[in-house]
Amino acid sequence: MVTELLKKYIWLAQTFIRAGERGLSLEEISTKWESRFDTPYSRRTFNNHRNALEEVFGIRIDCDRSTNRYFIGYTDDVTDENAENAWLINTFTVNNMLSLGRERLSGRVSVEDIPSGHRYLTDIMEAMTEGYEIIIRYQKYTTADAETFTLKPYAVKEFAKRWYIVAYCMERNALRVYGLDRILSLEITGNTFRMPEGFDVDELFVTSFGIYVPDGPGQTILFRTGHTEARYIRDLPLHRSQTEVNSTSKYVTFSIFACPDRNMIMEFCRHAGRLEVLSPEEVRNAVAEELAKGAAQYTSKINDKS
Repeated sequence: MVTELLKKYIWLAQTFIRAGERGLSLEEISTKWESRFDTPYSRRTFNNHRNALEEVFGIRIDCDRSTNRYFIGYTDDVTDENAENAWLINTFTVNNMLSLGRERLSGRVSVEDIPSGHRYLTDIMEAMTEGYEIIIRYQKYTTADAETFTLKPYAVKEFAKRWYIVAYCMERNALRVYGLDRILSLEITGNTFRMPEGFDVDELFVTSFGIYVPDGPGQTILFRTGHTEARYIRDLPLHRSQTEVNSTSKYVTFSIFACPDRNMIMEFCRHAGRLEVLSPEEVRNAVAEELAKGAAQYTSKINDKS
């Protein structure tokens, strides 16, 4: 039920975004709705959906009383003003379009299989919206037995093709991050909770490199690449704090401000010989050690064969 409603909200938002400043009359909206969903669309239902769009996504549909046409007043820069909501809308829209066009576009659309736990995403978002605690059965990669946790769901976060929930865990009495793809079952309880005042998930992870809650202060980390690799890193920064420090005929030096963690070390290793960490020394050494371990594995196998 929730998933179906979300699809309808997304469709309505996208319909108005495509309409632009001219907007749509109620008759035009109803015609498009009936063509898409094959059901009548009353003014009351439309107004309910308008209210839901503003509450859930922060998108307000206004009405020009002189023309009785409805419109989103900031369609041109909606992605700039509300980036996370616009991203969510686009994600649902693309998934919906792929589902609808699977038969007609067979063999022409290729997407990666992302084990992101979509099964529970809408339930968690519903619990967040209503302020309800949830109970999950959770299977860590590092343990054989599943555990049960009672959570206050504060936020959801996407990282490296996986969805995560940021929540206060009652059993651990602390803030924790859980991967949605490792949730075995989820129950929305009738117990309500209050969000901490001023909570902002982006601020929480501002010095994080991935999904680990930072456990210390951030550091300035310098690394350099050749000009070819630099073009990729400019278009897809390694971290939101990334800045370009200087450029020579051979290298481009970048700076980020973050709390070093394993995600960061493995990201640097992924670039292997195309990227060199310059400082701080402990980060440079950690990357060197990981690369040395990998090289040793392949070297020992080559020696065994010879």
